[in-house]
Amino acid sequence: MTMTVTSAEPQPLLCTNYSFLSNKAFNSKLFYRRLHNSAIKFNSQTWPKQNPPHLSPIVCRAARRKPTVADATTASVEGNDTVRRVLQFSLWTAEAVYILWLFLLPFAPGDPVWAISSETVNSLVGLSLNFFFILPLTNAGIDNLCNEFFGRVVGIRLIDAPVLHPMSEGLFNFVIGWTFMFAPLLFTDRKRDRYKGSLDVLWGLQMFLTNTFLIPYMAIRLNEADADYIQRKRSQLGSVMTNGGPIVGLVGGAVCLISVLWALYGRMDGNFGSITDRWDFLVSYLGSERLAYAFIWDIFLYIIFQPWLIGDNLQNIQTGKVGIVNYLRFVPVVGLIAYLLFLNLDEEL
Repeated sequence: MTMTVTSAEPQPLLCTNYSFLSNKAFNSKLFYRRLHNSAIKFNSQTWPKQNPPHLSPIVCRAARRKPTVADATTASVEGNDTVRRVLQFSLWTAEAVYILWLFLLPFAPGDPVWAISSETVNSLVGLSLNFFFILPLTNAGIDNLCNEFFGRVVGIRLIDAPVLHPMSEGLFNFVIGWTFMFAPLLFTDRKRDRYKGSLDVLWGLQMFLTNTFLIPYMAIRLNEADADYIQRKRSQLGSVMTNGGPIVGLVGGAVCLISVLWALYGRMDGNFGSITDRWDFLVSYLGSERLAYAFIWDIFLYIIFQPWLIGDNLQNIQTGKVGIVNYLRFVPVVGLIAYLLFLNLDEEL
């Protein structure tokens, strides 16, 4: 009898090898319980706890422009009917006081319109002829150039510039230069169509009578917008002034700067005295001439209207320059120059 011994090879533990499942221990409830407890203990001791990721909402930061103080002020004025009416009443009252006090009543310094003297008329004509210092500078430049190189050139010097006190010339041209720069600001005002008249005529009259016509415009632009509002096409003058806004700003700013320098140092050969003497003349001039006295009113009102209008139209400024214009708008003259230099001419204003 022959016995054959067969060595059984160990079976690999594969997914397909289920022979060990026949063990009773595996089928017992105790085995399941121990296996479950072991797995929990292994996971808690071996692997670090991980908190579930915190999902933060996605914010689109370019969706909306950060509102400025001017935007909030404008929205509050337009949304509050009481504030709007108070402002309009104040402006119309200012217009009445402006006309009565500066034109009609005899209580302010100088002569009222109905009793204007010939001396005041001559002074006004002389100041108008020296508009933007064109004649004084041209005469002085031609005289120096021609006398030095060519002698007198016939036909170039058509009229002599009136010789007035440089302080009066400086004050006049400072206000006119500032008024000149208001043109593009008016033509780009987002509320300009609430004024039903011609902005061309309005600005033209403003160049001669300043706030006599600007105050009513500031009141009318506070009217409620029409329900069937359609923006009017800008006039040819408005297009020229808007597209040439940076040039207008540079020219007007240069005139204002020259006006200050001219008032202090102009006509040094004309025996108008030192800076102290000129200051004394200015004080006397403001207290005796209605025209000069009115210019101080104009400067005061422009200091109010400039930041008001610019603040309502910051959307017309180049995106990266809104902040600096918003701050500079409170600086007389300088803020208006900044507005004109940084106008966004690529968009319809």
